Amino acid sequence: MSDVEGKILKMYDKSMPDEEHLFDSSNWNHLAWCIVVVLAGLVFWLAIALVNAENQRNALMTNRCPDPVFKGELDRQCLLTVHSREHWWQHLFYAMGHVKPEAPAPVGRR
Repeated sequence: MSDVEGKILKMYDKSMPDEEHLFDSSNWNHLAWCIVVVLAGLVFWLAIALVNAENQRNALMTNRCPDPVFKGELDRQCLLTVHSREHWWQHLFYAMGHVKPEAPAPVGRR
């Protein structure tokens, strides 16, 4: 090898890939995506719980589940299966928009 060839090889030596660190990977990206997936699952689970709670709250407010035997009581089996609105997303949007409970009407006034 001549001196000129040696200079050219030395000049292009840094352009070769570093084989020691070529296949190194970091677990930070995996950790971040795992946290995103867990949080998305938590949001999904909380949305389902919120829809179910709002469905039962609306059924209680509109008196959809009266007990047929004991007047003035609730049918608890009905509360588990009642659909007080047409779609589940109506429960979700109502619950997300109405954070504070409604004030009860004053007694004796109409």
